[in-house]
Amino acid sequence: MRVAEQMVVKFRQDVGLGGNEAINIKSLLLKLKVVSIFRPLSDNFCGMSLRDSSSHRFMLINSNQSKGRQHFTIAHELFHLFIEENPKPHKCLDNGLKNPIEQQADMFASILLMPEDGILQLLSKNEIEKGEVTLASVLRIEHYYSVSRQALLNRLSDLFLNKATKEQLSKISATQSAREYGYDTSLYQPGNVNLIIGDFGEKARTLFDAGKISEGHYIELLNKLEYDGNK
Repeated sequence: MRVAEQMVVKFRQDVGLGGNEAINIKSLLLKLKVVSIFRPLSDNFCGMSLRDSSSHRFMLINSNQSKGRQHFTIAHELFHLFIEENPKPHKCLDNGLKNPIEQQADMFASILLMPEDGILQLLSKNEIEKGEVTLASVLRIEHYYSVSRQALLNRLSDLFLNKATKEQLSKISATQSAREYGYDTSLYQPGNVNLIIGDFGEKARTLFDAGKISEGHYIELLNKLEYDGNK
């Protein structure tokens, strides 16, 4: 875990993020120029990423999964795109079978999204000392960092949370508890269907303005962004 923590510290510094602040995932993808496409995919397919020899970076994310789960997948893929030395095209599957590189990417994602000091600042001294957290604290932290219930409980377990409390909290519906405590429930729902983040449209326009592609080809590319010229 120590190695992963060092990787996260350096990555946050390199991209201009503070040590404990929550990450706006969409803004970060734009800043890093990662073309990211969200599409409905099969249940156990979380996402994939590619990096070519010119350092162009691409990411595909399953929009059928909850937004919180999507954020974890994106952070996982950032490891492959920016940390792993020689990444190979791969599919990130949610099937419980992960090689050491995938496990390292998961650890990186967990620490990146949920920094230890930031989490501890949102908890009481009593919770930390007893190895227990209240449901109210769980909701506050997962909404601050925009992560899924399972991702947060796993992270808390790595830090200090005892097994009994984790199991108890795991049985509580994230959506229902958020509703009961007055939180927005969209974090636990699928979303971002057909969203594209990046300069895909900008590049298409540049090619059209330069006369390198026809208007028909330009419109065809925009249709991939669900553009409607009549609107």
